[in-house]
Amino acid sequence: MHNEDENPTPTGQLMLQALTMPSDTNPSGDIYGGWLMTKMDLAGSIKAQAIAAGRVTTVAVGSMVFLRPIPVGSNVGFFVEVEEVGRSSIRTLVEAWVIDPEGDEPLKVTEGEFVFVAIDGNGRTRPIQKP
Repeated sequence: MHNEDENPTPTGQLMLQALTMPSDTNPSGDIYGGWLMTKMDLAGSIKAQAIAAGRVTTVAVGSMVFLRPIPVGSNVGFFVEVEEVGRSSIRTLVEAWVIDPEGDEPLKVTEGEFVFVAIDGNGRTRPIQKP
């Protein structure tokens, strides 16, 4: 995991942005953790599919760290850094940052490790073709 104080800017490539809506909140008005995990998984899979040149599936999620609540109406950017590409797997670090349209510094809200495996049309693991 990356220390926010050491690296106050997003790590990796912006893969997805989403606006938080009232339907995504808990009774306190903050965004559900499950909403974040869904978007993080989607962002990671976009990058993994590009590397695998095809279909992937999520096989593991680990080390989720929630740093601060996200209020409704926030613009959240999901950044993906590839940490390792194996024979059939891709390990990524996915960070979520609240991005202020007024240009203020982005605020890191969570990060987690997502692991994907390349699969064929039958859902079986397949090797990733290296360039």
